[in-house]
Amino acid sequence: MRSFTFYERVSRAFNDYPSLSKFLVVFTVSGGGLVAYAEANSTNGAPAIASSESENVKKKVVVLGTGWAGTSFLKNLKNPTYDVQVISPRNYFAFTPLLPSVTCGTVEPRSIVEPIRNIVRKKHSDVQYCEAECYKIDAENKKIYCRSTQNGKEEFVVDFDYLIISVGARVNTFNTPGVEEHCHFLKEVEDAQRIRRTVIDCFERASLPNVSEEERKRILHFAIVGGGPTGVEFAAVLHDFVKEDLVTLYPRVKDQVKITLLEAGDHILNMFDKRITTFAEDKFRRDGIDVKTGSMVVKVSEKEISTKEVKNGQISAMPYGMAVWSTGIGTRPIIVDFMKQIGQANRRVLATDEWLRVEGCDSIYALGDCATINQRKVMEDISAIFSKADADNSGTLTVKEFREVIDDICERYPQVELYLKKKQMSDIFYLLKESKGDDTKESIELNIEEFKSALSQVDSQMKNLPATAQVASQQGVYLANCFNRMEECEKNPEGPLRFRGTGRHRFRPFRYKHLGQFAPLGGEQTAAQLPGDWVSIGQSSQWLWYSVYTSKQVSWRNRVLVVTDWTRRFIFGRDSSRI
Repeated sequence: MRSFTFYERVSRAFNDYPSLSKFLVVFTVSGGGLVAYAEANSTNGAPAIASSESENVKKKVVVLGTGWAGTSFLKNLKNPTYDVQVISPRNYFAFTPLLPSVTCGTVEPRSIVEPIRNIVRKKHSDVQYCEAECYKIDAENKKIYCRSTQNGKEEFVVDFDYLIISVGARVNTFNTPGVEEHCHFLKEVEDAQRIRRTVIDCFERASLPNVSEEERKRILHFAIVGGGPTGVEFAAVLHDFVKEDLVTLYPRVKDQVKITLLEAGDHILNMFDKRITTFAEDKFRRDGIDVKTGSMVVKVSEKEISTKEVKNGQISAMPYGMAVWSTGIGTRPIIVDFMKQIGQANRRVLATDEWLRVEGCDSIYALGDCATINQRKVMEDISAIFSKADADNSGTLTVKEFREVIDDICERYPQVELYLKKKQMSDIFYLLKESKGDDTKESIELNIEEFKSALSQVDSQMKNLPATAQVASQQGVYLANCFNRMEECEKNPEGPLRFRGTGRHRFRPFRYKHLGQFAPLGGEQTAAQLPGDWVSIGQSSQWLWYSVYTSKQVSWRNRVLVVTDWTRRFIFGRDSSRI
């Protein structure tokens, strides 16, 4: 009876107050799930008309690419006042750090991809996707020219108010002869699938009865060019695949398998701590992986790789059965053409400012591997900084005056803060004292020349950001937050002072926060380099790697599939079927 009375009261409340129907929350407990639903439409037609009117004034945002930067931007864009169109030849997002695991069957390819339509359909804003490739950007007229990937013939033009370029990069072959024709790459899911089939093909061909001993050794020689994180991880997972799975299935050829890692530099993993580099090289040698440092590949033929020793210039050739090229990234043709159009033809990648805007294009942004931030130097603006800080126009700066703008200086020019940390200076006073040579804290006064001298070395701390998924993801999140607060920050700017103008910048500039990096080394051992110069190597780091990569998946579907694949591998081993 009480239950009936409760529902009767609720029904009466909705009849008496129709506005309550705008918000309906339905709790459904099923397997721990919680479903919340908010009704968006009113019973009358007025909001629908308002919505139609608002759509007419919506600004159009076009996103090129569905990689780390583009997907992060889409996932975090919450402002419904934009009409968003995504254009990419790839209709899914791929978790690229797990591509080496796909090459050997540790993880299945569909476990690390999420259809982009699944991602955008959950958005409250209007987001449309087109499977096409952009082949030309017209910055002046705010148009992009696209070609369908279905037949390669159908073309169309898309207008934009804002353009987000996040097309990534292609493999850099350094114009080495034969690389395009004979080497495998590891940039896309399709690359990983081809490598997986080729590995099985090599073992099957080597097992044929009419193959000579010499030919068998050539077929089972796997060469990996590039000693960076991708090349090292692929060498490690390939070694595990061979030793844990394939040797039991192909016992006749197990002694002929050889893995060679070629690196032009002095060490592999040269972007990691030296302790990790040393451990990785020692472990690979113990595992039987031939690490050849100081070897530059100069030519690749169908059956041989020619290398040149960096130290003495000696050229030698070695036979191989499969070669994987993983030596860096290059610029895509569309970006090369666009850079010529906007006067950046002499650059390697697109140059943006600290707010990720392409230099010279206020309405175009570039994120991820296709762009780099052209951080402005302190010494370029030193006179403007001095004038802004000199509040009393005395021609000299005191410590008190400088402290009033130091936060804005550090935010606008992050190299200042990095320089103070490197010099172990807790206070800007010590930097000024070093230049002036005066121990009296508040009495220090610097003229323009002394101020230039004090800050003359800070630009030495400027560094380009690495081309990693971590950087691209953070840039996507940052730019989405800027678009979410665009109108608010137009009225109330939150950025640092404009030293060359008046007022403040709309937003705080992008700041990359390094969260650490992993280098899986095989045998359930991983090297981890985390913030604070903390290095960990071993099985504990491997479990940390499992945890982080599970949590970074873009959906619960991916998390479940990846963990299931890892569990299956532990129980049944890797699948060696050629599919």
